[in-house]
Formats: sequence, C-alpha cells, structure tokens
Amino acid sequence: MQSDQVTLAFAAALLLSLAVRLWLATRQMRHVAAHRNAVPAAFVGTVTLQAHQRAADYTLAKGRLSLFSTAFSSLLLLSWTLLGGLDTLNLWLVDHVLPVWGVMVYQLTLLAVFTLIGTLLELPLEAYSTFRVEQRFGFNRMTLKLWLADLAKGAAVGVLIGLPLAAVILWIMGASGGLWWLYAWVTWVGFNLLLLVLYPTVIAPMFNKFEPLPDEALKLRVQALMQRCGFAAKGLFVMDGSKRSAHANAYFTGLGAAKRVVFFDTLLQRLTPAEVEAVLAHELGHFKHKHVLKRMVAIFAFSLAGLALLGWLAGQSGFYAGLGVQPNIGAPNHALALLLFMLALPPFTLFFSPLAAYFSRRDEFQADAYATQQAGGADLASALLKLHEDNAATLTPDPVYVRFYYSHPPASERLAALPAPTPFTTAALA
Repeated sequence: MQSDQVTLAFAAALLLSLAVRLWLATRQMRHVAAHRNAVPAAFVGTVTLQAHQRAADYTLAKGRLSLFSTAFSSLLLLSWTLLGGLDTLNLWLVDHVLPVWGVMVYQLTLLAVFTLIGTLLELPLEAYSTFRVEQRFGFNRMTLKLWLADLAKGAAVGVLIGLPLAAVILWIMGASGGLWWLYAWVTWVGFNLLLLVLYPTVIAPMFNKFEPLPDEALKLRVQALMQRCGFAAKGLFVMDGSKRSAHANAYFTGLGAAKRVVFFDTLLQRLTPAEVEAVLAHELGHFKHKHVLKRMVAIFAFSLAGLALLGWLAGQSGFYAGLGVQPNIGAPNHALALLLFMLALPPFTLFFSPLAAYFSRRDEFQADAYATQQAGGADLASALLKLHEDNAATLTPDPVYVRFYYSHPPASERLAALPAPTPFTTAALA
C-alpha cells in the first residue's frame, strides 16, 4: 500500500464528506425557514403556529451550531492526521514515557492523552449547546455544577472501564499473531454484553436516580401490556430526567435478568396513562420484531469486518505514513493503528448513513403498527404529537436530509402511516 494513495483517498473522503454534511445542513435550514410561517395542512387545528415556529427556530439554532461543529471537527481531524498532530504527540510520548514506563503504559498514555485533548477541545461546543441553545428554548435544566459533575463521573467511568478494556485489546494485538483482530472482536463482543448487564444497575445510577413507578394504576396497566406482549422485565422505574432536560423519553435497558423499563419523569408529567401505554407498546414493538437483536447482530458483524480490515492495515507502513504518522521503530504501533483507524473511518462510513437510516425508519413504522394493535392508534397519535411539540421537533424537515439522517420518520409520515385506530379493550381478548 502506497502512502500517497492513502493520503489521496483520505483527503478526498474528508473533503467530500464535509461538503455533503454542509450541503445537507444548509438544505435543512433553508427548508425549515421557508416553511416557518405556516403550520402544515395535516396539523392545522392540532399544532399552533407558535409551537410550529418555536420548533423551526430550535431546528435553525441547532443547525447553525451544527455548521460550525462540522467545520471544526473536520479541521480537528485534519490536524490530528495530515497536519501531524498525532505524530507530534506520539513522538513526545515515545521519547518521554516509553523509556521510563514501558510499552503498555506508553500505549495507554497515548490513547488517554489523545482522548483528553479531544474532549477538552470539544467542551466549548458542548457547553454552548447546553447553556445557550438548550437554555434559550427552555430545555436545559442543568446547573454548571451538575454539568461539571457529569464530566467528572464520565471521566471516572472511562478510566475504570475504558483503560482496562484498552489494555486487554492492546495485549491481544501484541500476543495473538495475525488473527489478533478475531480475538479482539470476541473480547469486544463480550465486553458489550457485560455492559448491557452493568449499565442499568451500576453505571446509570451514578448519573440519575431511579425509583419504582409509584402510580399503581399505571403500573398495573403497563404490566398487563407487557404480559400480553410476552415481555418480562425486572422492574418499572422512573428516572429524574427533569434535573437535566425538559425532553421526554422512555426506554428499555439491560440484558436477561437486568432488563428494566425506564420512564423519564417528564414523560409521565406530560402524557395520559393511555398515551404512556401507547408509547411503551411502541417500544415493545421493537422487542416483538426483534429489532434490537437484529441491530446488535448487525453492529457485531460490521465491527468484525472493521477489525479484520484494521488487522490488514496495521501491517502496512503506507497506512501510517499516508495519514501523517511515522510508524514506530523498535516499539509497537498497536495504539497508533487503533487511533488512526478510528480517525480515518468516519469520512468513509458517512455515506452508509442513508442505508442505516432507512432500516431504522422501517423499524419505527413496524413498531408503530404493533403499538396500534396493542394500545390503540388514537392514543399513539396524540402521544406522538405531544412529544413532537414538547421536544420542538420540526414538522417540516427537508426530505433529502430526512432520507440521509433521520432514524425516526418525520411526524407527518409517521402519523399518516398509522393504521386505523383500534383501541385495546379487555373484550378484544375474548
């Protein structure tokens, strides 16, 4: 593999992906702005002009931030690679850390310092998004103290979980020969399955409080729904999402005996019991159609292909030099290979986004159809309208932007696709 070929391919992918992302973002902003002053005909009488304009303004504010963030991230990527940022960092660590602390500490330090620098550089954008954009539209409820506490906890989780995993992967890369990528993949899969068990019971409670669902009537209603859908969970919990954001949600989490249903307190405050049941029925639709399992299998398959590709690239000197880094002589390049692959991959994988978005939207339609069978289309429709309004989701997104990025169908398509309302009744079971 020639280094100049790698450089040309990467530079072309980076420029093309940047152009596509900026083009899509500007299309979205122009389309939303052009339809700001009129509620779409399908929503006249159910969505006020004020709510519609608020959603448009929120989308435009996020779009402007996205334009800057896209340009900044592309410049940062270029700085790490072709402009020599990662090479400079690596050479300094090879001179100052490797001779004193040895190979493994040097490689872990490279990964850790790279992550720390990247996080610090991106913090101002995250802070602006939280304390300016989200604050302006009434969504942010985080204090600076809580925001900083979350950062500290996230860093602690990263150190306690991320560094040991990285050490294992690096050891496998050095000790397993040409098939290291296969053993690393098995390790990564096992880690992710373990994380599904640990996240709801150990990690998530570090950031939020989870209390048993206190509404007994709603609890019985939800348990009846899960029973007829064949879903078993360890518990029903309410999360104090309102201490960070006004956005509402509900989700399933966990694996095996650790499975649980979690409602944001903001969701329960806004929706009626029938609407909550409809939203939960939608999530159960994903379970019934095995969407989560299929998505997990797909992720594992793509990760195997990616690691196999990395297994080949890691042995090519042109891979390193073509991305602005001189490979180490007399020291392993495993951490360098991981970082370069992680940096170089996104400009190429961006063009698979429309395919992933298509399958995700298809799954959402299937889950909606299942929800109307189990809880009623009218309740699901009213819940979706409330959530779109509360979350200030635009009703007039650009169609091309939707096809490229949207994991969920726009409200107009989603409501139009709902089958005729069939509210669930006990008599229907007879």
